Amino acid sequence: MIEQTFVFIALCFLLAGFIKGVLGLGLPTVSMGLLALAMPPAQAAALLIVPSLVTNVWQMLAGPDLARIVRRLWSMMAGVCIGTWAGAGLLTGTDVRLVSAGLGLCLVLYAALGFASVRWTVRPSTRIWQSPLMGAITGLIGAATGTFVIPGVPYLQAIGLQKEELVQALGLSFTVSTFALAGNLAHAGVFNWTVGLTSLGALIPALVGMYVGQVTRGHLQERAFRLVFLLGLLALGAYLLLRALA
Repeated sequence: MIEQTFVFIALCFLLAGFIKGVLGLGLPTVSMGLLALAMPPAQAAALLIVPSLVTNVWQMLAGPDLARIVRRLWSMMAGVCIGTWAGAGLLTGTDVRLVSAGLGLCLVLYAALGFASVRWTVRPSTRIWQSPLMGAITGLIGAATGTFVIPGVPYLQAIGLQKEELVQALGLSFTVSTFALAGNLAHAGVFNWTVGLTSLGALIPALVGMYVGQVTRGHLQERAFRLVFLLGLLALGAYLLLRALA
């Protein structure tokens, strides 16, 4: 059973890394959804810490102007930390079925927004209060489900960032979110040295998957692959939601 568990974890991160390599996103979301099929969401989130940190720090540092992105988004990142820490205990102390339902709902919403290509615009004059608010809501939802995509990702898409800036901003957001969540999990005793070593081991298949995804990106139709990705995410989220509510 232990060997099967490690194989399952490796395959989850290999697939999630491949998707991130092709699309530039999806590693935390996909791996959380898949791992939650076989373990409590809190344990899944703990295993995600090292692969998520390494891949997102890489993405954050590879962008054009990190200092400018930080100056623009510092209040949102502060909100993410406050929201995540305010929600400490939600992922580890509540009913596992409720957390799984929340995770499933987040995956369904993320897929639905992708299908609908929903976009909203944010006026510069309102960002002074919207940025910390969106960050805090994202952090609170992330503290409860282990995923930091709603409403943070749509908000970052709405503030007028260029493509490379958006990729770097997502890397920054997910890096800060992962650090904040790691603090919650460590305080609850879920993220310890043993889990940390397993999470470090999961980095290998994640990086292999990312490399293969990047190599094959040019041979795939990104639009068609994204459609399959969203359909899979929708099905996975619906399954987690219905299983938790059954």
